[in-house]
Amino acid sequence: MRLNRLTVAGVAAIAALSVLVGCTPSPPNETGTTTGTTNGAATTLTAGFTLEPATLDLTVSDAASIPQVLLYNVYETLIKQDASGAIKPLLATDYEVSTDGLKYTFHLDPKATFASGTPVNAEAVKSSIERMRTATNNTIVSSMAIISSVEAKDTRTVVITLSRPSNLWVYDMTSTAGVIIDPAATDLATAPMGSGPYMYDTWVQGDRVTLKKNPSYWGTPGRFEHVVFRYIPDPNAMVSAMLSGDIDLIGELTSPDSLNQFSDTAKYQIIEGSSNAEVVLGFNHSRETLSNLKVRQAINYAIDRQALVNTAWGGKGQLIGSMDVPTDAYYEDLSNTYPYDPDKARQLLADAGYASGLTLALRIPIAPYTTPAAQFIASELAQVGVTVTIEELDFTRWLTDVYLGGNYDMTIVSHVEARDITRWASPDYYWHYDNPAFQALLTKADQEPRDQFITDMKAAAKILADDAAADFLFMFPNLIVARVGITGIPENLVTLSFDVTTIAAKG
Repeated sequence: MRLNRLTVAGVAAIAALSVLVGCTPSPPNETGTTTGTTNGAATTLTAGFTLEPATLDLTVSDAASIPQVLLYNVYETLIKQDASGAIKPLLATDYEVSTDGLKYTFHLDPKATFASGTPVNAEAVKSSIERMRTATNNTIVSSMAIISSVEAKDTRTVVITLSRPSNLWVYDMTSTAGVIIDPAATDLATAPMGSGPYMYDTWVQGDRVTLKKNPSYWGTPGRFEHVVFRYIPDPNAMVSAMLSGDIDLIGELTSPDSLNQFSDTAKYQIIEGSSNAEVVLGFNHSRETLSNLKVRQAINYAIDRQALVNTAWGGKGQLIGSMDVPTDAYYEDLSNTYPYDPDKARQLLADAGYASGLTLALRIPIAPYTTPAAQFIASELAQVGVTVTIEELDFTRWLTDVYLGGNYDMTIVSHVEARDITRWASPDYYWHYDNPAFQALLTKADQEPRDQFITDMKAAAKILADDAAADFLFMFPNLIVARVGITGIPENLVTLSFDVTTIAAKG
């Protein structure tokens, strides 16, 4: 869970499930307005988001808001995930894996250059990977710890040797850990330097980050002269900006009840796809009550999750049954593992020794979806004899008390990091879930051939579902409202990037 966007290292990822993008004619002037078009095409794309990064240096911070701006736009990777979740070449034209699964040989595109004009050669790639291996961003360091050596075999060939085979490492290389940084970059916090179709321009803290078109981009050029990432915390203000024409696209809409305001198909288009964001009713397994399987199963049976989605998120969201989403290669629908059955819930509680009831503390971070979800859950559990006390915490306190301190029985949070099923293998993570069979299966799957990897990952996801490790409530949709005329918007959000490289628009 990258707590950024209000989830956790996935967390700010929770609260920030609101990405607003607008398309306006030309570069912003000193007052922030835009003017002018070129041959009828808009020359500035203005994107509004909920959470602003505290720094632009992704080597020191886990914040999802950093790759949201920079990944694929300013920084590129050797390989990239497309909107379907498939891995495609980017800086590398192709790669081979040795028969023992330890050596990855990447062949670099000879056309690739950094925005500074420096070639993206093997020495530059090696330098960047070594930089990541010594980063202070724990997620990146963890991803790169498996590397035992990096060799620039020749100008266009990089050989990376792992200490053990790993299927998941390849996916990590398509995201933040795999970005290739210009060796000339010295201040990543305020001047990130990469090889992408856009370059860092300015940052007005508290308001916006502006990217500018890389005029010498080695691949397909960006469609806009400027891309502005604006930060608007209030979802109502973003909706108003859309309706007034100040912005042209809202990404990751955080007010789905407002969709009826965009029903005019002559003006607006609504795009709904999948994301990596699993909304989870988490249990503290270190609590005696919640270490009891029957209690966890009872809670799962007691909650009508589709009715919860209707209440908390305007009916938008796909039911899930484990820690995976449809774009995961190993996904299968486990949403009916515990269908709504309050009678069965009461019986399980009685069997567990709680026929007279029990009381649980539900401590949640303040977010648009957590309050209505908590109230709904409390009402549902009251019907089967479970009293729920709700406490809403500001995000900082939630991090301290719940995520780090473990002072809770249940909590609700959205985990937005891709393939975060791996978090369940760590008993020290805030759920304190300790299942040796799950841990062993996940380790085995990571080192196996791809077909067996998928089979075993499905089995691991089913262990979590059957064990009622949490109540896996639903997946946030990638819900976007855009004005008619904007094209190339990715339907599915499979990475932390808000990838503008495919987006175009008429003025």
